[in-house]
Parts: sequence; C-alpha cells; structure tokens
Amino acid sequence: MSTVKRIFLFGVISLLTGNVFSQNIKNDSVLFKLAEMPLKNIFVEYPNKPGHTYMNADEVGLSPRDLHPVFYGCFDWHSSVHGHWMLVRLLRNYPAVTFKEEIIRVLNVSLDAENIKKEAAYFESSDLAKTFERTYGWAWALKLDEELSLLDTEEGRKWHKNLQPLTEKIVSLWKTYLPKQSYPSRVGTHNNSAFGLGFALDWARKTGDAEFENALAEKAIEFYGKEEDTPSYLEPAGADFFSPSLLIADLMARILPDHEYDKWFAAFISSRGIDNLCESPKVSDLADYQIVHLVGLSFSRSWCMRNIAHKMQVSNPYKKTFSEKSGELFEKALPLLFKSNYGGDHWLATFAVYAD
Repeated sequence: MSTVKRIFLFGVISLLTGNVFSQNIKNDSVLFKLAEMPLKNIFVEYPNKPGHTYMNADEVGLSPRDLHPVFYGCFDWHSSVHGHWMLVRLLRNYPAVTFKEEIIRVLNVSLDAENIKKEAAYFESSDLAKTFERTYGWAWALKLDEELSLLDTEEGRKWHKNLQPLTEKIVSLWKTYLPKQSYPSRVGTHNNSAFGLGFALDWARKTGDAEFENALAEKAIEFYGKEEDTPSYLEPAGADFFSPSLLIADLMARILPDHEYDKWFAAFISSRGIDNLCESPKVSDLADYQIVHLVGLSFSRSWCMRNIAHKMQVSNPYKKTFSEKSGELFEKALPLLFKSNYGGDHWLATFAVYAD
C-alpha cells in the first residue's frame, strides 16, 4: 500500500471510529475494516441473486448453498469468489495482522476440497450451466487461483490444490468459448470482455499456459487492435462499475510493446474523453444496489489509470495526468465504501484492495 493511501486510510478509519490508535494498531484496524466485509459476508446466504437457470421443477427448491456449497454468500457467486481473493491477498501481503487466524479459519471452512469439486461439477449440470458467470465470474476465479499460487504457506498450498478442479473446469470452458467469441461486449458491468481477457491473460502468464496466453492476446488484438475514437466522453452509464474504454486500454497495455502503445492510445481515445474519465462519478444514493456501482467505477478507473500510466513513455503528457488522477479517484471513493449498505458492502472492498 502506498504511503499516501495508507495515510488517507488511517484518516478515514479515525473519523469513522472516533478513536486514536498507535501506528501498528492503525495498520491492523484499517486492514480489518476492509477484511471484515468479506469475512462477515462469505457465509451470509440471503439476500441472494443466484443467476441459476432452472431446468426442471425439481430444481425450484434448491437454495443458493445447495447450488454452490462454497461460493453461496456475498449476494452472488462472483462477489463471493472475489471476496475470497481479497482475503488471500491480504493474508499474503500482510501476514502479521492480528486477525490472520480468523482469515485462515474462514478459508479452511470455505475452500473445502469436496465442496470445490461440487462447484466444478455445477458447470456440467446442464448445457446452460456451462455459460454460468461467463466471463466475469470466470475471471475472478482465475484471479483467486493466481493469488493462491503466490501464497507460499502450508494453508495456501492446500487451498490452491483444493481449487484445481474448479480452475481446470473454467479454463477448459474458456478455451472452448474463446474461438467462438466473435464480438466483444463493451458494457460497463459484468459482461465486459476486456476485463475478462485481461484477468485470463494474467493467469495464463503466471501459470505458463502459452497456448492460452497467445489465444487471449490474439483475441484482444482482433477486438481492439485497430479501434479508434472510442466514445469515452459518453461514459458512464447509470450503473457502471467499469469504464469500457479504460479496460480496453488496460488490456492493451498488457499486450502491445512499449514503443507501440502510446501511438495506439493516441488514436484510441480523445482528450475530450480523457477529461471526462478523470472526473469522479456522482453517486446520488449509496443505498441503491445499482447506483452504488459507481463507487466501484472510481476504483476500477483508478487501477486502470495506474496501469496505463506505468505503460506510457515518459514523454506522454497523459502519464502524469493518469498517475495523479488514479490517486484522486481512489481517495474520493474510499470514504463512500464504508457508508454503503449491503449493496456495496458485499463487494466494494475487493475493488478498493485491487486498486491499491
């Protein structure tokens, strides 16, 4: 965590709690305030948006936990998956936190080997089940697998091994789907193709799956390699948590050579569009489950701008702009994270942690 963000986080928590902490306790308190969101929600089954297509009357009585014995909490499957990712990320990056054992206890219960096998089997339960959570939930599942592979502890290795049936199933489904994906989805919500391709590419590179990596990169270039004048000046839509244009630019930063990226970016987006993306979204109702998406939009814009700025040449004037705006978007959104109801509580902390 950067010094600027840590100082800001400390200030937010102090305002929220009214307490004054020592430096070490401040660290723990900040991290726990974020971690407690997935910790308390992973086992919360209702309310729930299961996204299941009922194939017959016998399925009507199935509960979310019946359908998904691991990822049934946090309102929906993908939020549960990335809530698990967030806990693993915190455990890896902050192994000395006082609530470490609480995270381990929760993940030991949740990432059970037999239940993971049932999660994997769900995708074979019907032809329609093969499209479940394609590709947003798939992307977060691979990001969870990637993070577990980096957690070099006894528990981390066990959880990573347990997850493999699900990981292998999703990779297999994605490899089957990718050649058939003729057009990208450019929405600012779950179905965005650039987001899924980016996370899948990260996983393929981490695991050394060169064939999958090449296929993903080729698809990205097919979709976006010659794109010009993207209408980012029209963003966002009312319930966006992604910027479609920034996700494309973030994806292409993973693929294009350094000396080609700035030229591609200059043709891709206008100064008018960039000015619009640098504005913090207006969030009129934090209690509305759709409008609160716009808080997540600030976090995702922040991480995209950070990555894009890192890719840009020093001579590119937008390198400084994006570096600065990345931090501003993060800082303005962070206090809102702690003020939302369950509509934001079940997922927003993950976006904040990923944006850091």
